[in-house]
Amino acid sequence: QVQLVESGGGLVQAGGSLRLSCAASERTFSSYVMGWFRQAPGKEREFVAAISWIGDSTYYADSVKGRFTISRDNAKNMLYLQMNSLKPEDTAVYYCAARRTMRIITARNEYDYWGQGTQVTVSS
Repeated sequence: QVQLVESGGGLVQAGGSLRLSCAASERTFSSYVMGWFRQAPGKEREFVAAISWIGDSTYYADSVKGRFTISRDNAKNMLYLQMNSLKPEDTAVYYCAARRTMRIITARNEYDYWGQGTQVTVSS
């Protein structure tokens, strides 16, 4: 079973940038579709972005499109989320997720593996 560990969260001013990382323990990482989700206090966990096996296909939530970029480095078993032009509304715990499937997926309940999350706080 794959283990996922997020890092890179922190406190940032509105308009600033952060890059989140997700390290995977699985050496067959390239066979997993990967995604990022986030959960703000009192709200449900929501989809942020997803990426295909080799990174040639990506999908973003409308709320982050044009500001966030998802990428992966299969040689290093790493997933990234570059977040630019951050807004206070982006404040949440961010989670990476994985599923061994060929189809890119956005639904929370379709992912099998989850990290512990990393806190992102954007001040106004």
